[in-house]
Amino acid sequence: MGHKGNAKTKENASNANAAAPNADAADANAHLNTPTRLTGAEILWATLAGEGVTDVFGYPGGAILPAYDALRKFPVKHVLVRHEQGAAHMADGYARASGKVGVAVATSGPGATNLVTGIATAMLDSIPIVCITGNVSSKVLGTDAFQEVDITGITLPVTKHNFLVNKAEDLAKVLRHAFQIAKSGRPGPVLVDITKDAQQASAIFDFEAAKPRPYQPHPMLRVEESGLAEAAELIRNSKRPVILAGHGVMDSGAMEQVRTLAERAQIPVGLTLLGIGGFPMSHPLCLGMMGMHGESWVNHAIQEADLLIACGMRFDDRVTGKLTDYAMKAKKIHIEVDPAEINKNVKVDVALVGDLREVLEQLLPRIGTRNQGGRDGSVWLKTIEASKGAVTVRDIKNLPDLGHLYAAHVMHDLWRMTAGDAIIVTDVGQHQMWEAQYYKHEKPRTLITSGGLGTMGFALPAAIGAKIACPEKEVWVIAGDGGFQMTAAELATIVQEKIKINIAVINNGYLGMVRQWQEFFYERNYEATPLVSPDFVKLADAHGIPGRAVRKRSEVEAAVNEARSSTRAFLLNFMVEKEDSVYPMIPAGSALHEMIRRPEQDPLEETAEDK
Repeated sequence: MGHKGNAKTKENASNANAAAPNADAADANAHLNTPTRLTGAEILWATLAGEGVTDVFGYPGGAILPAYDALRKFPVKHVLVRHEQGAAHMADGYARASGKVGVAVATSGPGATNLVTGIATAMLDSIPIVCITGNVSSKVLGTDAFQEVDITGITLPVTKHNFLVNKAEDLAKVLRHAFQIAKSGRPGPVLVDITKDAQQASAIFDFEAAKPRPYQPHPMLRVEESGLAEAAELIRNSKRPVILAGHGVMDSGAMEQVRTLAERAQIPVGLTLLGIGGFPMSHPLCLGMMGMHGESWVNHAIQEADLLIACGMRFDDRVTGKLTDYAMKAKKIHIEVDPAEINKNVKVDVALVGDLREVLEQLLPRIGTRNQGGRDGSVWLKTIEASKGAVTVRDIKNLPDLGHLYAAHVMHDLWRMTAGDAIIVTDVGQHQMWEAQYYKHEKPRTLITSGGLGTMGFALPAAIGAKIACPEKEVWVIAGDGGFQMTAAELATIVQEKIKINIAVINNGYLGMVRQWQEFFYERNYEATPLVSPDFVKLADAHGIPGRAVRKRSEVEAAVNEARSSTRAFLLNFMVEKEDSVYPMIPAGSALHEMIRRPEQDPLEETAEDK
């Protein structure tokens, strides 16, 4: 069993001095090359450093205190959050922005359970994070000790895998395995729960010996020649194909391969919400976002297509609408790394199970140009273009300034002023959909948002993680007045860490998306959706963050410029039209083409096709 954390050997003390906070990284990581006796707490940080971790997000407590005591000896920066949910979201935002594994740390009991929403958010969106929790000593596990909870049992459904470690000698091996699981195949969250005595005990640390066995892909991750040939034949013979690009395009790094497929065969590309950025929005073949609040012409194209090529997406309900009426005219090719997603929601004709980039590299040599196989891609493209109407609704000409400030104004102007080059981190709700419609993303990992779980409160902490991952990038939070209040305490984290983030609160005085559903489907019974909020500018000021309220379209540009030019974080409170709605909208249980369109008398009237 473990010994007291202060009972260190001379050898430990020597190693601690070698890894002092002011030592350079090479000295601090010297123990990675030579087996050394360390405490479990020291093994934790040594392993994280060896895995390339430079930043973690967490909140201390009794059961994880030995680890915090050892942190000063290692070159890992700790960001103190104000709530453990924020730690999980920061790790998530860090991972989404960087493509690396994010790390969150919490204590036992409520500290661990406060991570659960963030873990579930990462699970639904396939984000690689490792959450490390302390737990009570192993001798009192199962006794309902103070702040004891079975966090591995609680998180079993929302983690890719989880571990309970009660021996110091197991810790390095488990942690290295956790990182491998988190980032391999279909990425996802992994939780490592470490008892207090395992942190206090000592063991030989051998980083290289703890290396996990090479990742072995699932036995089904094998693309057959017959499948590639069949897929190529379907593509060559199709008259009305559409590529559906999802989050897997960026996870796989397959942006170039998807673009080559689209250009070579002249196939238009529709994007899922999480696929935005995986294909340039300005590209002539890009149709924009599909699904519940997607562009009408994208949804119509899917319903009229004779072939769908699904690339790294899972056919979730927000994309398909009513399954029995989904793309009934189309053959379907599904390229997906997770075998469990094949035929789960939509039955497909050809399944190519494997890493998207690798599969496309095998498929592309078999694909001819657009006129091979007798197909003229231009006919199909012109048909889709005609369905947009004379002027697309997303054009600046259709955003008149009639004395009211609309969220669409804010999104469009923010896109124009940042030249589409910022990382935008959104919360969940109407503003999330308006951002996806009006901010035109050209690059991968520039839209960070909670898709599968739809987690309100995600944006502010996730943006902190994104900024720490990409300090050179301009980062904007876009949040509603409801979701912003859920994690507004992280404003203090921004100040303490001196993080430059711009915050745009889209303030309409309602829980906007819920109010929209009440308007459309519950006879305008606005029960529990009108929202009283604090003065967000004063709230920011109380934290030492400057801010400004914006009520008119004519004020937007100056306000955005002021925020961008500030050397500190800056908050803009946009007082937008209260009862504006997101259009188009597919009602729950309806088919993809059964969209509710914007009323003709609406100031932001859509095109003739959308009326």
